[in-house]
Amino acid sequence: MRSGTICWDGTLLITVYNSTEDGGFADTDVTVHSDGRTYTVPAGTRVRLIPGESITIQPYLYHDFHVEEGTGDVLLGEVSMCNDDENDNRFYEPIGRFPSIEEDEPAYRLLCNEYPAAKE
Repeated sequence: MRSGTICWDGTLLITVYNSTEDGGFADTDVTVHSDGRTYTVPAGTRVRLIPGESITIQPYLYHDFHVEEGTGDVLLGEVSMCNDDENDNRFYEPIGRFPSIEEDEPAYRLLCNEYPAAKE
């Protein structure tokens, strides 16, 4: 379970879908948990969060973030109770654990998968 809170001055839109057992988008109502309120919205709804509001993302909930045009910048923070990328996260289109980066200058800090192999 993850909880995200936004700050700055923009408005965050989070598109939500439940997952089917085979990993597709379910055409079922989605239960939203936000700031002590629980309510349901139709699949594909863009839940609107203003600065200071938060939402809890339940396991197997597809979610996609957008900033509402013309509202300003958004800074989004996430707190995870546990990080189980194999079973918790839902990605409709497959992506790697670390996305590829098109480098235009030498790396200043390496990601954990970018270090050279250890010598025996």
